[in-house]
Amino acid sequence: MSADLDLTALRARFLRVRARTEALAAPLSPEDQQLQSQPSSSPTKWHRAHTTWFFETFALAPRGIAPVDASWSYLFNSYYEAVGPRHARPQRGLLSRPSCTEIAAYRRAVDARVLDVIDRGADPALAEVLALGLAHEEQHQELLLTDALHALAQHPFAPRYREAAPAFGAAPASALTFTPFDGGLVTIGRDAGGGFAFDNEGPAHRVWLEPFALADRLVTVEEARAFAADGGYRTPSLWLAEGWDRVRAQGRTAPAYVDDRDGAWRVFGLDGARAPEPAEPVAFVDYYEADAIARWLGARLPSEAEWEVAARACPIAGNTLADDPAACALRPRPSPGGALAQLFGDAWEWTQSSYAPYPGYVAAAGVLGEYNGKFMVNQVVLRGGSCFTPAEHLRATYRNFWPADTSFQVTGVRLARSP
Repeated sequence: MSADLDLTALRARFLRVRARTEALAAPLSPEDQQLQSQPSSSPTKWHRAHTTWFFETFALAPRGIAPVDASWSYLFNSYYEAVGPRHARPQRGLLSRPSCTEIAAYRRAVDARVLDVIDRGADPALAEVLALGLAHEEQHQELLLTDALHALAQHPFAPRYREAAPAFGAAPASALTFTPFDGGLVTIGRDAGGGFAFDNEGPAHRVWLEPFALADRLVTVEEARAFAADGGYRTPSLWLAEGWDRVRAQGRTAPAYVDDRDGAWRVFGLDGARAPEPAEPVAFVDYYEADAIARWLGARLPSEAEWEVAARACPIAGNTLADDPAACALRPRPSPGGALAQLFGDAWEWTQSSYAPYPGYVAAAGVLGEYNGKFMVNQVVLRGGSCFTPAEHLRATYRNFWPADTSFQVTGVRLARSP
């Protein structure tokens, strides 16, 4: 993991990222922040505490600074075996204490100590840890939103996280078109240097690609609704075996957060239940749904190498999370049109690539080596970012990963074709 060693810039970024987490939590009551609606989610207040514990453990402790409360490491360690035992993840919602008020004070105390260390002067090792810690907190900002959405969706009255955002009011989506690429021997991934990157983004290496084409936009609600209306959820030939078993076991007829009981889709989001715009990207589909929809549309999902080759020449901009969450859409928006639109933002894009180490990958030494490497099994790579992803968190080499049955993240569908 590499980082710029400009501690002045990191100081400003530290303040900005930490403030954004608190702004994201602000619309949620203490009772909301206590909720853990599934084992793979975490309460909002745990996200706030865990990201603080990360700085306390990896930035402050190595410099001889005592923790605010040593017993909290057991509560807020996520998966770092080398740090010691921890509270079981599925039971985080049972932690009524420390309170939200205490966690707010914890964040303020650790922030003051980190800023004091920064102000002591240049420290390349500290810069590396702070860069990782801030990228880590940005990941948890996205998780805070997806976990809060899942928790609110369990309430019978479907309460809003915030007031409804204005409709985009877009025209119908343009017909799907595909941009061709020659393929050949290409280089993907990141080498050290050039700003922060997670260790799983490198090393840079060569791969061979056959000629391919990538769709110029994401699959829309209208297209996903047509898939459902055409019997897509009742046609086993469209599905991978595990996906078909999941559809039958759960009685799936639409993506997550979609109510289709009256024949018309209504989606639940952070701004409540609404009728989706036909041209907006379909979201909250798991890998199996994405694969089945792609097959129904006569296409397939791209490999992560294909996606990266297409994306690296495109501007890293789109519908993402900004410093002021209140000014963000916080839901996918219809394609603005043009070649290869929506590569960044709107919805994470499933690829057909299993999450595995790149050739020559070696996990970082020490406890921080547990950050990525040990999860390189039974996961699928996603690319591009979503409307919940902080804008400065994204780059063409970024590798997100989730199990194939994940549908509570803002996940969508980009099509690919072979000649």
